Amino acid sequence: MKRKTDTSFRPAAAALEALAAERILVMDGAMGTMIQAAGPTEEDFRGDAFARHDRPLQGDNDLLNLTRPDIVRGIHDANLAAGADILKANTFNANAISQADYGLAYHAAEIARAGTRIARDAADAAMAADPARRVFVAGVLGPTNRTASISPDVNDPGYRNVTFDELVAIYRENADAVVAGGADIVLVETVFDTLNAKAALFAVEDSFEALGFRLPVIVSGTITDRSGRTLSGQTVEAFWTSVQHIRPFAIGLNCALGAEQLAPFVADLSSVAAARVSVHPNAGLPNAFGGYDETPEQTAAFLGAWARDGLVNIVGGCCGTTPAHIAAIRSSVEGAAPRRVPEAPASLSLSGLEPFHLAA
Repeated sequence: MKRKTDTSFRPAAAALEALAAERILVMDGAMGTMIQAAGPTEEDFRGDAFARHDRPLQGDNDLLNLTRPDIVRGIHDANLAAGADILKANTFNANAISQADYGLAYHAAEIARAGTRIARDAADAAMAADPARRVFVAGVLGPTNRTASISPDVNDPGYRNVTFDELVAIYRENADAVVAGGADIVLVETVFDTLNAKAALFAVEDSFEALGFRLPVIVSGTITDRSGRTLSGQTVEAFWTSVQHIRPFAIGLNCALGAEQLAPFVADLSSVAAARVSVHPNAGLPNAFGGYDETPEQTAAFLGAWARDGLVNIVGGCCGTTPAHIAAIRSSVEGAAPRRVPEAPASLSLSGLEPFHLAA
């Protein structure tokens, strides 16, 4: 399908680009582990709307957007107080495939809209309190719990439990919902299978085409072990090569590993990417109980070093990080210049899709 050439960016994109040119941006921290720390009960997840639902709902963190929005808003407010420039909406699993595990596939779009709106309201309140401040909301599209590239059946390598077209359909619904909720950015994150990500990006482009405007897109992959590869086998260079055609606002890495383990792969990505580099690692590797022991100062020391080495443009936290981590990270990158973004080859484009650049 031919893309329109006159699809413009929303006005907030200009402010995002201007701020990213000025300094390193700070993304917020974990949502899931912060929700766990709040200790919501089965009744909290159910609320009144799902009191009679026929399946257990505890653990469906995105559902709290509808049933306990105060918990989600409190986490956003704490990250804003810590100095976050970008809030990740609580929409990581707000898609029909992930919600099907809870029997809530038909509520996925409602959950995604509500989660993005909570973040939007928090960001708007912070900017109203300080008119000189700019805060941006990233609508998050997570990887789902299925993979288009790998068989879930070791006895049948050719089998797949999801198709590319099915992924495109659920991601289109997801993308439409986060934009309707007020997102400034679309964040396709925790990419363990690039084919899943390609389905998400295709759906996002279709959504922009239908809406008649674009949002900046950030794509963030997950290195699953010290081999430096995603679950579907790609190195960071291959990952960048696979998604560079969409001209993302930023390309990054998050989750699975802590900053110490991610360090060489951040350097590799920075050396090849003709886009801004975004990194939000876990607070170290999980301990024997599934918790995270890395202190804010330890995490911030790594990210601060990457900033001083000119490797990054956006930094933040993933699993196990808290608002204290975000405050320490912001302090550690203060005064460091953002990484210089190389020019992308002119040959990289999708039928009329222009690179993300608003400056004259």
